[in-house]
Amino acid sequence: MSERGGAAEPGDRRRPHAVFDVGEEPDPRFSMANERTALAWVRTSLAVVAGGVGLTSVVRLAGLSRSLDLVAGAMCLVGGWLAVSAILGWRRRELALRTGRPLPPPVALPWVAGALVVGSVVLAVVVLAAA
Repeated sequence: MSERGGAAEPGDRRRPHAVFDVGEEPDPRFSMANERTALAWVRTSLAVVAGGVGLTSVVRLAGLSRSLDLVAGAMCLVGGWLAVSAILGWRRRELALRTGRPLPPPVALPWVAGALVVGSVVLAVVVLAAA
């Protein structure tokens, strides 16, 4: 039914249908919390991409090794992957909420932590070698 009290019209349906046409409507608080989590991951992915772009600028301004451009490119790719992972994670959690299954574990979190450790070590080595 639509908000106006009549039957639901095709234009009233939410997308993606593969998510919203499955199971029962969960408590809106849980769906909105899931959406906020996905948006936080998207913001994080944007910050990683911005860090990659900023790193290339610093490399050029400070005359650092151009090999850091590879790190910056990797950061941009990781940021894009993280945005895709955020949307897919939202979808998996929303389907679990709608079907009453347990919530799936985060897929991206261990990868992000590992990439942060590796990236920090690489940057520390390059900066110390340049000094």
